[in-house]
Amino acid sequence: MSVRASKPRADGFFMPPEWAPQTQIWTLWPERPDSWRDGALPAQAAFVAVIRAIARFGPVTVGASQTQFQNASQQLAGDANIRVIELSNDDVWMRDCGPTFVIDGKGQLAAVDWEFNAWGGHEGGLYPSWDLDNQVAQKVAQLERVRRYTTPGFVLEGGSIHVDGEGTLLTTAECLLHPNRNPHLSQAEIEHYLRDYLAVDTIIWLPEGMYNDETNGHIDNFCCFVRPGEVLLCWTDDETDPNYSRCRSALEVLERSRDARGRELVVHRMPIPAPQYAILERDGGALGQVPDENGQPERLAASYVNFLIVNGGIIVPGFDDPQDRSARELLATLFPEHEVVMVPGREILLGGGNIHCVTQQQPSP
Repeated sequence: MSVRASKPRADGFFMPPEWAPQTQIWTLWPERPDSWRDGALPAQAAFVAVIRAIARFGPVTVGASQTQFQNASQQLAGDANIRVIELSNDDVWMRDCGPTFVIDGKGQLAAVDWEFNAWGGHEGGLYPSWDLDNQVAQKVAQLERVRRYTTPGFVLEGGSIHVDGEGTLLTTAECLLHPNRNPHLSQAEIEHYLRDYLAVDTIIWLPEGMYNDETNGHIDNFCCFVRPGEVLLCWTDDETDPNYSRCRSALEVLERSRDARGRELVVHRMPIPAPQYAILERDGGALGQVPDENGQPERLAASYVNFLIVNGGIIVPGFDDPQDRSARELLATLFPEHEVVMVPGREILLGGGNIHCVTQQQPSP
């Protein structure tokens, strides 16, 4: 479909909440050797578990490179809700490189194709070339035969935003105001883009996201809407945890904020799992923990908030941690009409994100 010169809001489109009815979920297939250990075999097994869990609730489209198409097809065979297509990519982060879908409430679907620069471009980005990733949104829009809105000169990743579908958006200043995204734009100018392309009215800026998040603090790993007027925030009571101050700063903002309809926000607290660390492996054998720039073990940004809402289900990462049970029970309470399915999340975490990061929902128009 052709690129639209107008803006989604002007054409009557808006971004619905994640819990709105969906037609399918999009994801990509892991293979990148510098992102995934041991030839990406453990990651592929983890993705199979996630994809099959999602497929219990609705269709899933999996994009794989030409070299991985047959492998992915074989590993995912036997489920009519799963289709594998050839879709070139640089890595698996469909939430960030894929389109953000918008609807007009009258039966039409459109795709917002944000500029993508691998979380920082040449000033801290996570890989040197992202040309294939920057084409994913366009290809998805063409495959679905929907109109596409581009944002020339404006970089944004889908994981950096969360909406309630009623005019309110959550984000972090750590990410959207980072100088390696849109240094030429002020906060007010960035808000103008968000309003024009997502049809939101109120933007709530949390100071930071999770500690040591490679994405510069994506909101989807830290805080999300569970319904209008209610949010779920990562939380720790451990004063020695580097997330301690981040959680409290976010809570202060949320407690004094009002959404687009003037409501005070109810804040639910999601416990953070015990610290997870990167591991160094060679030929399948563990050699120990990866040190950070200070010589300490590299802490990973593990979070239960990085879950995906699907039609009738919640797909949430587990970390073989005592907090897994608390996280599952809290989500079951918050989503009583959904089945909570916990799948192992550590392998995806080792690659830099989790279930929400590697998926993108396509809402029913």
